Amino acid sequence: MPKLPDLLAMLQAGMHFGHLTSKRHPKMQPFIFGQRSNINIIDLEQTTVQLQKALDFVAAKVASGGTILFASTKLQASPLIEKYAKECGMPYIANRWIGGTLTNFGSIIRLPKKLKDLEGKFERGEMSKYTKKEQLAFTNEIKKLKEVVEGMKTLEKLPDVLFICDLKKDRTALAEAQKKHIPVIAISDTNSNPAGVDYIIPANDDAVRSLDIIIKLLSEAVAEGVAKRNA
Repeated sequence: MPKLPDLLAMLQAGMHFGHLTSKRHPKMQPFIFGQRSNINIIDLEQTTVQLQKALDFVAAKVASGGTILFASTKLQASPLIEKYAKECGMPYIANRWIGGTLTNFGSIIRLPKKLKDLEGKFERGEMSKYTKKEQLAFTNEIKKLKEVVEGMKTLEKLPDVLFICDLKKDRTALAEAQKKHIPVIAISDTNSNPAGVDYIIPANDDAVRSLDIIIKLLSEAVAEGVAKRNA
C-alpha cells in the first residue's frame, strides 16, 4: 500500500489550509480543526483517515478489474492528472469535461475512437490518397480531438470510479457520475459541498503540492491494484 505522508510533510505541502471562514460550507465542518486569521484549518488527522479509505478502495477496485477515471478541469491540477494517470495506465480528462461524457457515453466514446482511427490512418500511410488540403483538415481535426479526448483512448466502457480534484469546478462530472451510480472520490476543500461524494478527501484543492501528494498516492494505489490483479 502506498505510504502516506507524515504530518510534517502534509503541513509543508499546505494541505491544511482551507478557505476563508466566511466561505465555509457547513457540511465540511466535521473536517475542520479550527481557524487562523479567518482561514479554516483542515484537520489533517481526518485527511489521513479519509485518504487511506480512498486508497484502499481504489486498490481493491482495480485488483478486481475496475477502471478509475482521473478527471479535473482545474488549471493547476490538469498536468498532474495527466502525468499520474499515464503512470498507472488509467484514462484521464485533463482539459475540458464534455457534457454527457458519462450520461451520454455511447455517443461521446465515438470521439476517442475517431481519434485513434485517424492517427492509425496517418501511421499506416493511408492519408496519402488525399489532397494536401484534405490532409491538413484531418491534421487539424486530430489536434482538436487530442486536446479533449486524448486521455480517453483507453476507455472502452463506463469507468468504475471517478476521481475529481475540485467539487466546484468539476461539479458537472460529479452530477453525471451520480446519475450513472459511479462511485466518486474527490478532494474537498472547506468551501465545497461534499454531498454525493463516496470518498471525501478533505484537503487544500488549490496548492499544487497538496494536489500532487494526493493524485500521486491514488496512482500508486492503482499500481498496487494492477499488481494484485496480475499476481
